[in-house]
Amino acid sequence: MLTRIKISLQAPDKTDRYFSFKLIDLKNERSEFIQPTKMLVISDIEGNFQPFCMHLIKARIIDKYLEWTFGNGHLVIVGDCFDRGEQVIECLWLIYSLEEKAKKQGGHVHFILGNHEIMNLNSDWRYIHPKYAVKKAASTTPAAALYDGNTELWRWLQTKNIIEKIGDVLFVHGGVSEELLKLNLSVSEINNIARPYYKQAIELFTDSVLHTIFNSDDSPFWYRGYYQQLAKEEQIEATLKHFGVSTIVTGHTVVDKITPFFNGKVINVDTDHAAGNSEALLIVRHRFYRIDNDGKRHRVK
Repeated sequence: MLTRIKISLQAPDKTDRYFSFKLIDLKNERSEFIQPTKMLVISDIEGNFQPFCMHLIKARIIDKYLEWTFGNGHLVIVGDCFDRGEQVIECLWLIYSLEEKAKKQGGHVHFILGNHEIMNLNSDWRYIHPKYAVKKAASTTPAAALYDGNTELWRWLQTKNIIEKIGDVLFVHGGVSEELLKLNLSVSEINNIARPYYKQAIELFTDSVLHTIFNSDDSPFWYRGYYQQLAKEEQIEATLKHFGVSTIVTGHTVVDKITPFFNGKVINVDTDHAAGNSEALLIVRHRFYRIDNDGKRHRVK
């Protein structure tokens, strides 16, 4: 039987607000989805609940009571809810709670894992906020956010993907390197191969496929080649053709504003939320807009 729980969050109006939801029946997320009418995409929240929540309100994804108002739209988080900020758990529970609320209205919430999710699943806590580094009396290691009694979040994260195809858009935290492309794997195959090893990613794999996915700079959640002048137009075209998409959306590498690259074929949505530079990408049918910190739309593609 599902259990109803309550979580206290400091809402955007600076008052404590409670919201309740049921623990969901966990199952692995599918890898491919048909194109929804509208999508909002955001990445690299890094425990910054206030700007995350405010942006969702301004974009009319949720209301001030943290209830889903996006109808049949899709919300896509492209990795890195963990580390640096002091409200990691609040961000995770909000995303968790919105999944079921979105489904009831025909919408969907996607949470694609980034390098910081993988790091925390493997007890790599070098970037955690000091509040999560306090040692428990009976423990010899810090109690990181994920491990502080939140076994439900532990299980939930392991159902998520590291790459997804939604309509004709590919979502991946870092990007698709040439080495990953050479493996000739589908989106589903990448996720199915990777999922059993989420908690072992700290190991050095001798298997070439697992090494590419987890251990190298060519990993889908570590790759920065699109933005370091390492990737060429031919690589982008080959990636689009292989996955049957027209656009690749990533996070991971910080930009001043949501920016298209390679003539709009790649879009980076990683802005610095902690610094007050919080943006999101709105996709309405096949039009792409960046939503700035004031909630205003600017066409990017």
